Amino acid sequence: MSFWSFAWVALLMLLVPVNAAGLPSTNRFEPEVLKFEALDRRIPPPPRPILFVGSSSIRLWTNLPTAIQERPVLNRGFGGSRFKDLLRFFNRLVLPYGPSVLVVYEGDNDLADGQTPAEIAQDLAVFLERAETELRGTSVVLLTVKPSPARRHLLEAQSEFNQRLKILAASGRRVRVVDVTSPLLDSRGEPDPRFFAADRLHLNADGYEAWRQPVLDAIELSLKR
Repeated sequence: MSFWSFAWVALLMLLVPVNAAGLPSTNRFEPEVLKFEALDRRIPPPPRPILFVGSSSIRLWTNLPTAIQERPVLNRGFGGSRFKDLLRFFNRLVLPYGPSVLVVYEGDNDLADGQTPAEIAQDLAVFLERAETELRGTSVVLLTVKPSPARRHLLEAQSEFNQRLKILAASGRRVRVVDVTSPLLDSRGEPDPRFFAADRLHLNADGYEAWRQPVLDAIELSLKR
């Protein structure tokens, strides 16, 4: 068993909380996942889509089909999520779609919730292991954690995690990293308020436009593999 396989098994023991009766407890994202499943029954998803998953930075990217040049795109972002949540719902939000390209944005909320970059990297390693073994032929595009004025105090931790993300991605055969950090910084290396909504955390239209071309380029390169 590889290190990542061992890590996956160990993490799975932690991913399903139980109540006092020993039964699985309801996850706070369950209603959102049920809505996605109901939508899929009403409107069958396209085969081999470009699947976007992750936290609210994905969920709020509402013009994805246009931004990604009208390719078959599915947005399955769920706001507030962390890598552990994405792993918990991997069998329902990732695996059924058999995506050609899987675009992932997580880590932002993980850091804000107090996890260390090393701890999040362990979750990422498990995620990449599952993608490698269960999604044959799928390329993975990882987006770096974005800087934001509201979470400026986490810039150092974000930078450390982004470095770990790049190292882990380099060990994967079908994994690519997109730097979505640099386009959002000003000349002093600070998060540029021009790219953020009023909450100083989420992107505005200009912020998503700054992401569009780097993400599109990575998708195109992944599809050529």
